[in-house]
Amino acid sequence: MKRITETSIEADPRLPVIRTTRDFAARPEQLFRAHTEPALFAQWVGPNATTTRIERWDASTGGSWRYVSVHDGTEYWFHGCFHEVRPDRIVQTFTFEGDPDGVALETLWFEDLGDGRTRLRTQSLVDSFESRDAWLHSGMEVGVNEGYAKLERMLIDGAA
Repeated sequence: MKRITETSIEADPRLPVIRTTRDFAARPEQLFRAHTEPALFAQWVGPNATTTRIERWDASTGGSWRYVSVHDGTEYWFHGCFHEVRPDRIVQTFTFEGDPDGVALETLWFEDLGDGRTRLRTQSLVDSFESRDAWLHSGMEVGVNEGYAKLERMLIDGAA
């Protein structure tokens, strides 16, 4: 297991899966809202050096999404479908449009730890170990850690 600040990022040795875990000082419904309301999501997702614009966002079972992250004038587009959206879990696909064949199936769990704390666990299943390792070497950990740090600040400030 690889530990980076407060976020754990783990590559499963038997499956092409990436798992992340992070505890937040927030209730599950606050984290759920930050993942399903487009204006909130755009504020925290990704590295600090990027801005995000939402093009389409229907965070409901059967809905879809598409957004662009902009870094130094370069646009990086992402899209997917929400397969299941419920207060304790979101199941969705995730595609970086620069690699349209690289579709991941992602599951997010919002686990109530009590006392206003929630554990966010995610699992991303990709089609091969090569794809998984490419994701891990792409700088994704920077985006995950910086994004979750922004989310934590939003939660503390009451913005989410």
